[in-house]
Amino acid sequence: MAIGAAAVGLLTAGVAAPASGEESATRSVAAVSAVKDARQTGTGPLARVGGVPISAMADSATRKIAEASPQAVTATANLCGTGYNLQYAEQLPTSTQRLGTLFTYQTNVEPFNACAIFDNNTGTTKWMKLKLCPSSLSGACVTDEGNFSQYAGPVRLADGWCSRVTALMKNSSASTTYLINRQLTIRCD
Repeated sequence: MAIGAAAVGLLTAGVAAPASGEESATRSVAAVSAVKDARQTGTGPLARVGGVPISAMADSATRKIAEASPQAVTATANLCGTGYNLQYAEQLPTSTQRLGTLFTYQTNVEPFNACAIFDNNTGTTKWMKLKLCPSSLSGACVTDEGNFSQYAGPVRLADGWCSRVTALMKNSSASTTYLINRQLTIRCD
């Protein structure tokens, strides 16, 4: 995918690691209800970082990454386009060793389109693959792969509610060892 000149340098901004054990596995009934109401109506209060709305469903680790690096959140959101809310951000492969950062965005109105960007934080060109798949096993996935010095993506998916994302990074396409191998279903409860 084409690299926007405005995004150069912004995507590699430092991101603070979340403290261990800060994210609770449970949420209050009221919070879940508010998220479902916002998802269904396309309304609801959303926090903003760098002008980018943060989804009510974003976990505390995502919020900390956004607050620590508003330039990266803004740059990746601009790559997705207008109308997207930051839904998820994760430093990869671990919160203490950041070779890449995965960002997912979603619209807040039906059909809940999804967008993902996989930021290369190594400062060198790496083989990367970013794949976004619908929750339905019969739907087609959208993929961007190749040698990237800055990021893979954006990849977009119509009706991306509860979509599955894969982020892979290796030194080269021929390498048998992954630096990053992350697969997850984007939170949608």
